[in-house]
Amino acid sequence: MIDLQVPDKTHDEARQGEALILDTPVKADARKLYIESYGCAMNFADSEIVASILSETGFETTGDYHQADVIFINTCSIRENAETRVRNRLSQFGVEKRRNPKLIVGVLGCMAERLKSKFLEEERLVDVVVGPDAYRDLPNLIEQVESGHKAVNVLLSREETYADISPVRLNSNGITAFISITRGCNNMCSFCVVPFTRGRERSRDAHSIIEEAKALFEAGYREVTLLGQNVDSYTWASEDGTETVNFAQLLAQTALVSPDLRVRFSTSHPKDITDEVLHTIAKYDNICNYIHLPVQSGNTRVLELMNRTYTREWYINRIDAIRNIIPGCAISTDIIAGFCTETEEEHEETLSMMDYVQYDFAYNFTYSERPGTLAARKLEDDIPEEVKKRRLAEILAKQQAHSLMRLQEWVGKTVRVLIEGTSKKSDLDYCGRGDNGAMAIFPAIEGVKPGEYANVFIEKCTSATLIGRIVS
Repeated sequence: MIDLQVPDKTHDEARQGEALILDTPVKADARKLYIESYGCAMNFADSEIVASILSETGFETTGDYHQADVIFINTCSIRENAETRVRNRLSQFGVEKRRNPKLIVGVLGCMAERLKSKFLEEERLVDVVVGPDAYRDLPNLIEQVESGHKAVNVLLSREETYADISPVRLNSNGITAFISITRGCNNMCSFCVVPFTRGRERSRDAHSIIEEAKALFEAGYREVTLLGQNVDSYTWASEDGTETVNFAQLLAQTALVSPDLRVRFSTSHPKDITDEVLHTIAKYDNICNYIHLPVQSGNTRVLELMNRTYTREWYINRIDAIRNIIPGCAISTDIIAGFCTETEEEHEETLSMMDYVQYDFAYNFTYSERPGTLAARKLEDDIPEEVKKRRLAEILAKQQAHSLMRLQEWVGKTVRVLIEGTSKKSDLDYCGRGDNGAMAIFPAIEGVKPGEYANVFIEKCTSATLIGRIVS
């Protein structure tokens, strides 16, 4: 499948458990922070905010938790395996805490908000539990622990956007960066815990977003991704009521920072994506022709049970609009196999939706009941695991065929690629992404370096990667 690695609410498996490190001069007396992240792109972006807040109080990051004074795990509650990983990791940190009793161990993020009591009562080694809206309070909470108390702050906010905090860019390639534009979510999808762990949706000051984009471009970055649980519902109004900005307008303002700054965004919601947004993408060459539009199911009854608030027909209408307004636009999606009461006929409708759209990429999962969600409270998880797995296998097989077909369409064409660095397999090759987000690999040549754009003629492809060479 295509290695899009789109930065959205879905999990980039290659980054799970990544220790984030800031490249700064080491001070002999600095306290060491080790922060490990799990889950979605929002969590990784939040870890950068945490590092920024604590750097102001004298902390430096480290990639070795054995050297740390404070260990934080930034957690996710969307998928069960993420929680399992975090609990296993905590037990490993417990060994280090027994060796160094002064070590502070904390849990941040969505699991912190949902499982605060369990972490403090059952996981005895956890000293600090902090929800996604309380990161400003971290210096105070660390002081509480040092004075001999457990510390917790999982209060959700209707105002917090961290708009005034310039995130520390951790483990950055210096070329691509996330910019958070919203926090929280107002969509009460029955399978999702995000509204309960991240609170209600609020949009960040548009001026602070554009200033961050300008600062990143001036620092050498050449691609930004506007990030939110539902970017299409972004709406900001000035306090005096003289200015309002919707998502289409924000996209345009970001694109105008520089024609050399590539703009991506994630994630869109089918009920909210407008023709105005699509026309804005079509208008600006530096807004990528790529949209992540989760469908979850191709059947209207199942979509209603999921509380997705659109029908099969509405989703097809939005796909048709994308095809008409932005010809050649890459589209990816999320699909859940085996949601509560899903019949074989309804599963077939999901497969037929895949045939209709022919997605460039899809994140596919079996349904996993998450405690506290509407589905967990009201619906029976009644599809046997073997049926879920078989349906998922059918979805995966179909998507692999579509992904390969989409990549093959680029063979024999020239793609403008932003070079992100050297290939993982060979220092003699560069890697980078085209407008559609697909990864391309091509030989490095003298005079062209990462952070620059190059025209790459695509000679062949695998099921995951475009392969070519730089042309003038």
